[in-house]
Amino acid sequence: MAFFEVKGISKNFGGLKAVNNLSFSMEKGEILGMIGPNGAGKTTAFNMIAGYFPPDEGEIFFNGENITGMRPWDICHRGIVRTFQLSKPFGDLSVLENIMVGAFHHQHNRVLTKAKAEEVLEFIDMVDKRYVEAHNLTVSDRKNLELGRALATDPQLLLLDEVVAGANPTEAQAMMHLIRKIRDKGITILIVEHNAPPTKPPAMKKC
Repeated sequence: MAFFEVKGISKNFGGLKAVNNLSFSMEKGEILGMIGPNGAGKTTAFNMIAGYFPPDEGEIFFNGENITGMRPWDICHRGIVRTFQLSKPFGDLSVLENIMVGAFHHQHNRVLTKAKAEEVLEFIDMVDKRYVEAHNLTVSDRKNLELGRALATDPQLLLLDEVVAGANPTEAQAMMHLIRKIRDKGITILIVEHNAPPTKPPAMKKC
């Protein structure tokens, strides 16, 4: 069985079928891109995988376990973590404290969570902003913070929702470099992007 596998999941909202019979699989260490225009159902698929609502049909398997319909915190505990397109950090907390929130998922010792957060800050190159309150960050830095908070949970599978949306070419290039660094640490990555012509159906690409 694949490391991660989605089998025929579908989701309806009233008369609207947001996701229709979606299937794919991933092996450890892959980066898979799910690409399609706004409204194609990409974020809905993420929400089903991350446990925000169950699929109406189909099943989801992770590390050989059927996780279909599990609660978000149980899925996170198993090693699947997602970011959100609209980053909403705790504005009055520092960058360091925001990342510590993610680290507290597995560890309740403040000294150890701070050490984990410092390690993540080094990895995402935000050490110089560790004491900046999150509401003072740029949009690009907020996305990096969102990613750092997810990394602090020690994920095995990372779901990234439009992490380069609104970024300029330099920022987008830096983010892609960071994503490859994450993959090189052994973390499997599923990315959602809408950068596709609206006349084409959603596509998936592995690398």
